[in-house]
Amino acid sequence: MTNLNLKQMLDEHERGLIREALERAGGNQRRAAAALDLLPTTLHEKMKRLGIPTRAERDREAVEQSAEPLEETAGP
Repeated sequence: MTNLNLKQMLDEHERGLIREALERAGGNQRRAAAALDLLPTTLHEKMKRLGIPTRAERDREAVEQSAEPLEETAGP
């Protein structure tokens, strides 16, 4: 018999619903929240709890990845 963990199963289901809503909303968190009948702040809190990156986190990561390291110049 498999060990069922209700919290983990509910988290996975909720994560899937949120990701689907975000995809349908083109990544717009306000529209995704409305589709899920949630306040945008509630959606944001759920995304943080479930490990779903927010738009701000994705944008920050993209900037960090695109930043080129500065080259060190040799001294005289």
